[in-house]
Amino acid sequence: MKGKAVGAMSEHNIPLKASSWLPLAFAMVAILCALYMMSQFLRNSVGVIAPDLAGEIGLSARELGLLSSIYFLMFGLAQIPLGIALDRFGPKPCLLVSVVIAVSGCVVFASAHGVNGLVAGRMLIGLGTASFLMAPLALYARWFAPGQFSTMAGLQLGIGTLGSLLATAPLAMAADAVGWRATFVGIEIITLTFGALVWLIVRDDSQQNVTAQHRESCGDAFRGVWEVIRSPSIMRLFALQLTNYPSYLLIVGLWGGPYLTHVYGFDLKGRGDILFVPALAQIFGSLFWGPMDRVFGRYKPPIMIAVAANLTTLALLAYLGNPPVPILLVLLAVLGFSTGLSSLVMAQGKSLLPPHLLGRAITLLNIGTMGGGFLMQFVSGAVIGRFETPGGIYPLIAYQLVFAMQAAVLLTAAVVYLGSRDFRLRGSWG
Repeated sequence: MKGKAVGAMSEHNIPLKASSWLPLAFAMVAILCALYMMSQFLRNSVGVIAPDLAGEIGLSARELGLLSSIYFLMFGLAQIPLGIALDRFGPKPCLLVSVVIAVSGCVVFASAHGVNGLVAGRMLIGLGTASFLMAPLALYARWFAPGQFSTMAGLQLGIGTLGSLLATAPLAMAADAVGWRATFVGIEIITLTFGALVWLIVRDDSQQNVTAQHRESCGDAFRGVWEVIRSPSIMRLFALQLTNYPSYLLIVGLWGGPYLTHVYGFDLKGRGDILFVPALAQIFGSLFWGPMDRVFGRYKPPIMIAVAANLTTLALLAYLGNPPVPILLVLLAVLGFSTGLSSLVMAQGKSLLPPHLLGRAITLLNIGTMGGGFLMQFVSGAVIGRFETPGGIYPLIAYQLVFAMQAAVLLTAAVVYLGSRDFRLRGSWG
């Protein structure tokens, strides 16, 4: 089924609103956002403590790149089977299994005394948190009308991104006070508590809207994946996911800490305070971009505005190298704000496919996000490692090269994305 016809069909398949179940829906959204906060914290936690890990365990730039990027590799590898499981078994069972795996990863990471233990912990954490965004989005598609999907996704991303905020100055303070190991023990306890609340409160469907489970064979399940891949414009959206949000992951999630230490001389608290700014800006960005499809009446215009802002920021960071701190703060704030548009990309992808392929559609796009995070962090580790000097300090030119490299791949992806299909949304404000 092609283009506009697919979008029209998916818009007609309207789940009933949860008006009579508002208290339960509110509690579910709060729990799901809190669980996603843990995912965001764990995803971005290496950036602030990277110099401490390097000092205590003796990690090289390549090992730091691997440590952070392996999370995204495992996260991405989990997406295809996760998408099948979401469509076949429902979101709640996927969440419960994921919580157990994520908590196990925190235990391994907190108790590691070498690079292998740290990497194993990050692998389990990446695998475990793989459903902490996708399962809530699948739930929102069941509980809320299609016109509300992008807004709910933006809310999930915006509130959940508080977790990346916690991975900046608050993580720095906690690591300074009790150590990074004890901090991760606390995180595993909190994550397990949220998992228990999912088991007690979350429901796969509102009572008014019970979704039939598709009991597909394995062959049918994977043919559904191929159907998603072959859908119009999906791979153009995939290219954008591969580069836009990974710009944030590259800087805030990994190299921001070393960059601020090596180029500006900031200590643990200082780099945590600086990285707090883009993390906070991304929260506002996620909440801002979420309903922009209704404002513009289409997906593509607001997406391209945000991508242009991200691209400009990366180019300026590459060109200026070490701008004055006030200008650096503005650039990092724009970076965070402009990369908070994943909800719009997910909503555009959702509009291209029938509802029974929803899980596979959004997880495929998420492979782009996490796959891009892995590729950019892994490759950047190899690039920066070529400039390593005695004492593990990297020169400014190494970071400029990484910023320029990211700007180049984002520009390429933006050109590819321009050819994607877009529809005028019914009931839009524009």
